[in-house]
Amino acid sequence: MTQPAGPIRLGMVMPSSNTRAEPATHRMLVAAPHVSVHVTRVPVTRIAQADGAFDVAMFRQAGELLADAGVDAVAWNGTSGSWMGLDHDRSVVDALSDATGAPATTSTLAVLDAFAAYGCSRVCVAVPYTSDVAALITETYRGAGVEVVGSDSLGLVENVDVGALTADEIAGQVHRAADGNDIHAAAVVCTNVDATMLAPRIERELGVPVVDSITATLWRTLQLAGDRRTRIDGYGRLTDDGALRVLLQELTDDLLARTGADRTTLRIDLPAHDLHVDLAAAEAARPGVRSIRHDPGLDQRSLDTVAWLEEHRRPLAQPHFREPPAAPQALRDHYGVQAQMLGPVVIDDRLAGWFSAHSLTEREWSAADVEHLTRAAARACEVIVLWETLERSG
Repeated sequence: MTQPAGPIRLGMVMPSSNTRAEPATHRMLVAAPHVSVHVTRVPVTRIAQADGAFDVAMFRQAGELLADAGVDAVAWNGTSGSWMGLDHDRSVVDALSDATGAPATTSTLAVLDAFAAYGCSRVCVAVPYTSDVAALITETYRGAGVEVVGSDSLGLVENVDVGALTADEIAGQVHRAADGNDIHAAAVVCTNVDATMLAPRIERELGVPVVDSITATLWRTLQLAGDRRTRIDGYGRLTDDGALRVLLQELTDDLLARTGADRTTLRIDLPAHDLHVDLAAAEAARPGVRSIRHDPGLDQRSLDTVAWLEEHRRPLAQPHFREPPAAPQALRDHYGVQAQMLGPVVIDDRLAGWFSAHSLTEREWSAADVEHLTRAAARACEVIVLWETLERSG
């Protein structure tokens, strides 16, 4: 994939006892010589609920050191926020950003951003820590709208023991956490546990994305530095197409804001990226509006409304459902939709997919609403064509 012009410098703050994140990050960037990673460390040797090792002032001092390197984005490459809470991590982000003048993130926030990119609200987690710390992680994720339905913890406290975990032990943990659970993704929560190279195999075995904390941190930090095109192959779905998912989600979020709809979705057929119209690639919804994203109950291509799009190749605005084409009964009965707009995404003269805007009440869609829908569809087409062009040239 075409590389951005000019060098990119990423700053990372790591726990002093972490032996896994730094070599893994450099390994992932071996084919991206324009990206360099500059690391400073803060004292951390053990992980426990009552541990007071993560004072925000410490991160400000670390950020001041990274500022001397002129970094383009900075990250706390540690998962302390997953048990200390997101407010703590947001304070860390503020401290790092203030000290460096660059956008910042943390591993916990990056993992949650990865979940959001793939629409994951039910996950399993593999953690090396004690059960009380694992319980706090479940609580933190729940507060972010992500339900932990399976968890496996190893009871480790000393970070040197965490770093000694083998690939078989890590893979076994993920499978135990996932076993028998209906999940949208699996997460490895700790940046001293290296599941970066394991992710593709476990994804094939489980059929869902695997979000490794080290990978997620690099992925999100690159985005904050303005780089969404660097090719990182062999480390799972997140580095393969996570940036594409983010772009499509942003378009869907924007459409919701501009139209005032109750829910917007994007359905698209991109088999190379495990995207098919029977499941939404992206969804945005008002608070309290039921999600439709993971419902595969309808054969979308057989719907009357989609047949209309296939024939007419222009937006369909339905202020109510009293006239054809008929909207699916399940959309009305199970999701309460009473009006909708559909905007076709046409690529190479093929109906590759469509945006939907749903209203839970009957409403007249304005000319401006239809224009916003049309622009979103055109922009999605541009993004997908550019992405595929860059992949072919990579």
